[in-house]
Amino acid sequence: METYYWAKIFLTLGLVFLIVGALLLILPRIPGVNKLGRLPGDIVYRRGNFVFYFPLVTCIIISVILSLLFTLFFRR
Repeated sequence: METYYWAKIFLTLGLVFLIVGALLLILPRIPGVNKLGRLPGDIVYRRGNFVFYFPLVTCIIISVILSLLFTLFFRR
């Protein structure tokens, strides 16, 4: 029983890595996606050779999209 459980976890993780890898290859080719991390409202603080970057608006947009997807696909 324990081997079946771990096999299921590793297969799921492998599938997740496969999907993320495919997205990393495909997304740069889609126009407009490269601006996702540089939206108005993202916080950038520069002083000398130090840069602090916090993508506030990008995080909010990704959170809304993921919430909608999870609501649609995992509704009981």
